[in-house]
Amino acid sequence: MQDRPLPRPAMGNIVHLLAFGFGAGCSPKAPGTMGTLLAVGIYLPMSHLSLAAYVGVLLLVVVVGVWVCDTASRDLGVHDHPGIVWDEIAGFLLTMLAAPPGWQWILVGFALFRLFDIWKPWPIGWLDRRVAGGLGIMLDDLVAGVFAAAILQLMAGLV
Repeated sequence: MQDRPLPRPAMGNIVHLLAFGFGAGCSPKAPGTMGTLLAVGIYLPMSHLSLAAYVGVLLLVVVVGVWVCDTASRDLGVHDHPGIVWDEIAGFLLTMLAAPPGWQWILVGFALFRLFDIWKPWPIGWLDRRVAGGLGIMLDDLVAGVFAAAILQLMAGLV
């Protein structure tokens, strides 16, 4: 029995465009990784913000993300469509909160975030299975971002 293909986003719809990371989530292979790569490009100019401004932008990304992810998933009729990558963007930006400067830290943050996002150790996997809607789509990636940020900060403190 063949699985039905996933519905495609309407990229002319601003909510779908945002949810799918301006097309990064439309990648046929590893859309979450493509979304995280997009997040690196968003992080680079944000890394020059003050901590307070960075936190403000991050909070905006999270709040808007809950709505964007919820609306896009309802429009498409698929909870947590794999192409929805706004949550990866938010999770990576959280990972990089107060990260040390330099490409090596961006690469470490990228690797750590992807590890936790894919592996989904407790409570990430538990949240992913039990919390519905836009909050559910966002929450597991935000917790993955917290885990990745904690290890990144620990590593930075040891160097």
